[in-house]
Amino acid sequence: MTDDFVLHEGLAADCITLDDWPLCRVLLMNDATYPWLILVPRRAGLRDFHDVGEDDMPQFTGEISRASRALQSSFKPVKINVAALGNMVPQLHVHIIARFADDPAWPGPIWGKVPARPYESGALQERLDLLKGAFKEA
Repeated sequence: MTDDFVLHEGLAADCITLDDWPLCRVLLMNDATYPWLILVPRRAGLRDFHDVGEDDMPQFTGEISRASRALQSSFKPVKINVAALGNMVPQLHVHIIARFADDPAWPGPIWGKVPARPYESGALQERLDLLKGAFKEA
């Protein structure tokens, strides 16, 4: 990966690093309300989806699919939401969120619905272990 990749401070503050895949840093959003991953391509200067290089795009979409499959197999959600918004954090990042018919924001978007509920230490470790195991299978 490029030596000049730096994770945006907003993502670093709100997330826990789970892994580095061939292209993306895999983050867990520190909000226990939703199973929520964020993928950040480890390339400097990317702001929007179309900025991903032609050579990286197959890897990028493959890693988004891998994260989606891991959430699906681990949590059995009704829907997996995939979004690249970036209005608050300009660094390209993709949200992958498991959604359920009984979650507090269903069927609307999750942003701004309820305050983030940070993981407690034991629950965080369980979530990290579950997802790392699911990544091996996905």
